[in-house]
Amino acid sequence: MGADRSIVGILFAQPLTSPPADGRGNKVLWVVQEDAGPLRIEARLSADDEPVVVDSVTGPSTLDLPQPGCWHLDLAWGGHTD
Repeated sequence: MGADRSIVGILFAQPLTSPPADGRGNKVLWVVQEDAGPLRIEARLSADDEPVVVDSVTGPSTLDLPQPGCWHLDLAWGGHTD
């Protein structure tokens, strides 16, 4: 759940894998209070890292990041951020 509770990511991969398993990705259902178009994800392993940018959508999508770890996600969609 996002910090301001306007977005929730529900994971549909068991287990999550990196790199993604052959024939299947790490699936996420992004549920938002107000849908407003595309979702831009900036993912970082630490504050000093350059972000991995993923252009996605709200609703069902995949999110495959380049390596395992505890990623911080900055999300932006239709004027909203979290």
